[in-house]
Amino acid sequence: MKRIAVLTSGGDAPGMNAAIRAVVRAGIDRGWSVVGVENGYTGLIAGSFRPLTDRDVGGIIQRGGTVLGSARCPELRHEAGLVAATRALEHAEVDALIVIGGNGSQTGAHALASRGVTVAGIASTIDNDLVGCDVTIGVTTALDVALEAIDRLKVTASSHHRAFLVEVMGRDCGYLGLMAGIAGGAEAVAIPEVPASVAGVAEAVRDAYGRGKAHALVVVAEGIRGGVDALAQELMAHRTDVGFTVRVTKIGHVQRGGAPGAFDRILASRTGAAAVDALARGTTGVLIGVIQNQIAETPLAEVAGRTKPIDPALFELARVLAR
Repeated sequence: MKRIAVLTSGGDAPGMNAAIRAVVRAGIDRGWSVVGVENGYTGLIAGSFRPLTDRDVGGIIQRGGTVLGSARCPELRHEAGLVAATRALEHAEVDALIVIGGNGSQTGAHALASRGVTVAGIASTIDNDLVGCDVTIGVTTALDVALEAIDRLKVTASSHHRAFLVEVMGRDCGYLGLMAGIAGGAEAVAIPEVPASVAGVAEAVRDAYGRGKAHALVVVAEGIRGGVDALAQELMAHRTDVGFTVRVTKIGHVQRGGAPGAFDRILASRTGAAAVDALARGTTGVLIGVIQNQIAETPLAEVAGRTKPIDPALFELARVLAR
C-alpha cells in the first residue's frame, strides 16, 4: 500500500472532518501518502484529487461539515459511473479508498468493491440508520442541536399555552425523532417506523391539556406519512378537542451544521484510524463502526440497501415517560 484516497459523500454530518483528519494522520504514520477526493463521488468520477498532509488537516477536528465537500451522485448507480470512478482511481495510482458517509454512500462503496476496488467505509450520518454500528458519526451532535431547540420551544410554548409540533430530520429513519422525544420530555413522538394516528397524537395533546400542563410537545420525524404539516392541520381542525392552539417548527438543516461534540470527535477519530488499520491488514469491502464500544467490521454486502430498525423498547419508553 502506497497511496490511499478519502472522500465524504451524501449529507454532511458533524465529525466528518475529524474522520478525515484521523485517516490522513493514521495513513501518514504508516508511511503512505493520502489524497482527498473533492465533492464526493462526483469528484471521484471527475478525478478531483488533492494531496493531504498532516498539516492540511490541522485545526479541522472542531469544524462542522466537510473540508472535502460532498455531493449526491446518481451517476454512480450506473455502469458508466462505476467505470469512470474506477479508472480515476487507477489513473491517480490510488491503492485503496475510504468512504465516509451514510447508507447511499456505503452502497456506492459496495458497488466499487464489487468491481475490485480496495475500499473501506466509515459510518457517518445523522440518520443513524446504518447496519453494522450502534451509532454513526454526527448523530449525537445533531441530537444535541435538536434538544436545544426543543428546550427553547418549551419555554415559549408554556408562555402562550400552545402545543408545538417539532419536526426533526432523519429521512425515513425515526431515530433522531425518537431520542429527541425522550430527551426532550415530549408528550408524543411520531416516527415512520410506528404509524402515528391523528387520533393518538390528539389524545396525547388533549391529555396534557386536561392535566393542566402549560404546553404540549410532539416530536415528529420528517419521514412520517403525510408529513408534519398535514398532522398539524388535522389537529388544528379539532382545536376545541385538543385544547391548545397548535404551532409547527421545522428545525431542518440546522441539525447538520455546527461544531461536533466530544463524542462525535472521538468516534470519528477511532473509526478513521481503524479504517486505515483494516486496509493495512489487507481487509477490504467492510464498513467500520462501533458496536458495544468496540470497533467492528461489517461486510458492505450486509450494509448496502439495508437500514437498521428502531428498538421497540425505546418507543415504549417514550410512551411511558410522556405521562
